Amino acid sequence: MSALPRPDQAALLEAVRPVPDAGAAAAARQRLAALATPPGALGRIGETAVWWAGVRGTATPPPPQEVHLHVVAGDHGVTTRGVSAFPAAVTPLMVQAFLDGGAAATVLARHLGVRVRTHDLSVDVDWPAGTDPDLVAHKVRRGSGSIDTEDALSPAETDAALAAGAAIADASVDAGADLLVVGDMGIGNTTPSAALVAALLGLGAPTVTGRGTGVDDAGLARKTEVVALALARARERHGADPLRLLGALGGADLAAMAGICLQAARRRTPVLLDGVVVTAAALAAERLAPGTAAWFAAGHRSSEPAHTPALAALGLHPLVDLGLRLGEGSGALVALPLLSAAAVLLAETALLADVLPPA
Repeated sequence: MSALPRPDQAALLEAVRPVPDAGAAAAARQRLAALATPPGALGRIGETAVWWAGVRGTATPPPPQEVHLHVVAGDHGVTTRGVSAFPAAVTPLMVQAFLDGGAAATVLARHLGVRVRTHDLSVDVDWPAGTDPDLVAHKVRRGSGSIDTEDALSPAETDAALAAGAAIADASVDAGADLLVVGDMGIGNTTPSAALVAALLGLGAPTVTGRGTGVDDAGLARKTEVVALALARARERHGADPLRLLGALGGADLAAMAGICLQAARRRTPVLLDGVVVTAAALAAERLAPGTAAWFAAGHRSSEPAHTPALAALGLHPLVDLGLRLGEGSGALVALPLLSAAAVLLAETALLADVLPPA
C-alpha cells in the first residue's frame, strides 16, 4: 500500500470556523411560521427545513441535488474475541457486494439517484490486481488492533486515516456534492464504536454495548467484557484526549469517517449521519473541532444502545426511528426523502397571508 501524507493537524483539528448561515436560518424560520399550516404542524420536518436553510445559506434552498454516499470499510482485530455473529471474512465479501451494487445501501442509492463510493481503510485482505483503484486509494493498514489489549492504530496511522477522510470529503465537494452521507462496513465495528462513545462521554460498558449483528446472550456478555477492558486500558493510557482515544479505540475506518465529517464542515457541506458507527466518529469529530456538529443531521436512530447518548451529546434528533441496525448508510438513505420533503415544503407551501381573504 502507498504511504499516505500526514495531515496538517493544526488545520484539520482547529475549531470549525465556518458556521451555518444564521440569517438564512432565521428567514427560513420566519417563513415556516407564515406558511398556510397550523403553528408547529410540520414538527421535526419544519426544524429540518430550517437546518437545511442554514447549511445551504439561503432561506428557501432546493432539496439536495448531488448526494454522495461514502461507505468506509475496515476490519477490527477485536472480532476474534467472539463479539460478532459473523466472522471477519464477511467484510471483503460485503465490500464486493457494494462494488457490484447488490448491498442494501447501494440498492437504495440507485433508486434515490445517490452516487456511491466505497473506501477500504483497513479491510484485512489484499485485493487482486485490477481492483477499482478508488477502493484502495486510502488504505492505511490490514485490520485494526484488538482494542482490549492494544491500540487500534498508532498515532501516525490515526493521522493518515484522518487525512484520508479529509481527502474523500474534498473530492466530493470539489465534484459538486451538496450533501454527504457517511456509511460503514466492517464486521465487529459496533464494538469499537461502543467503546469510543463510552470513552468520550464517560459511560460504562453495559450502558453502550448492544447485540450488533445479533449475538446471543453469551456473545453480548463477551462483548460487554471486551468493551470494559478496552475502556479501562484506553482511559489509563490516554485519559480524555479525543484524538488519542479515536486512535486507541476506533480504528482506521472510524478515524476516516471523523476526517470526512471534519473536512465537510470546514468546506461548508452538510453531512447526513447513519447509525451508531458513523455517529461515534461524528462525536469524535465534534470533540476534536467544536462546532462541527452544526453541519450534521441524524438520519435515524439505530437499536444499538450507544447511539442514543451519542446523538444526545451532538444535540441531534433523528429523522426516523425504525429500529434499523444494518449500517452501510442505509438508515440515512431511508431518511433522505424526508430531508427533500422538508426543503420543498418550506419553499413551495403557500403563505397563510396569500390564502386568507383580505381583511
